Amino acid sequence: MAINELRSVSAFIKAAELGSLRKAAQALNISPQAASKALAQLEEHLDARLFHRTTRVMSLTDAGQRLLEEVQPALLGVQRALQNARTAKDEFAGPLRIAGPRTTFQPILWRLVEEFCDLHPGIQPDVLLDDRVGNWVEDRVDVGFRLGASPHEGVIARKLFPLQMVICGAPAYFEHYGLPDSLVALAAHRCSAFRHPGTGRVAPWHVRLGDQTIDQPVVPAICSNDEVFELQAVLAGRVLGQLAGVTAAPYIRSGQLVPILADHMPDFASYFVYFGSRTSQPARARAFIDLAVERLIDNPEYVLSGRELTGEPGRARRSAHKQ
Repeated sequence: MAINELRSVSAFIKAAELGSLRKAAQALNISPQAASKALAQLEEHLDARLFHRTTRVMSLTDAGQRLLEEVQPALLGVQRALQNARTAKDEFAGPLRIAGPRTTFQPILWRLVEEFCDLHPGIQPDVLLDDRVGNWVEDRVDVGFRLGASPHEGVIARKLFPLQMVICGAPAYFEHYGLPDSLVALAAHRCSAFRHPGTGRVAPWHVRLGDQTIDQPVVPAICSNDEVFELQAVLAGRVLGQLAGVTAAPYIRSGQLVPILADHMPDFASYFVYFGSRTSQPARARAFIDLAVERLIDNPEYVLSGRELTGEPGRARRSAHKQ
């Protein structure tokens, strides 16, 4: 005979505490018939009588008393654990597992995490940065950030802002090597290339030609699997680079870098935040997602305007005319 052990034990303990199966049924929010059936199943399962019953009173047998003493603390522990798990879901404390790309996104993610921890000091962020897309279920990820579509089914996505791939260089580079005025002219220039840390492959530059995004092969004068290293090479005037807009933006705005060939900047990817069903998420994860959406969706700090991309690059242009 199948037996729901948790219900049967709960009915037994509550009947022992209240001295009445009817009161036990009320306390457990089940019918008297269900409580009676649960107790009968437990007695049959154990092949032992647990209560002495009269028309007015029920009292424990010796077997029932021993079972109560042994099982009651364990059931209380289970109930306490269940309540703690239920409560923890709504607490703004505890671990928060976050995944995101190592390349380009680190500074953005750190600012989010720092602000969130200031708002909720009990949060313990556990951040996994990797350009390869892992298994978010196996990694127990609460919130994930990625470029482009998620490879996982059953996740919810919110688009944050577009990825801009900006071809740019330092004024010192243009003073020394001149200004390329076309994609074809890039072949005569020193360019940097990014080696993907996951695959080890050298990534081509992505450019727009008409309505299509195509790969623009470059012969790298400098190659690196680290975006910060590549940025330093471009800032030093050693090479031209195609950098993510979020990386290049502050240097373009300060005049340390000059964007070129903006008409060929591709529009093929965006950053997204991914998460599971909001109804089953911890409150801390929901709050972090809300903060990410509020801070990042089309944030002009991370997206260069058309004027910033196509404005007259004064020093570079003047330098080019001197060549």
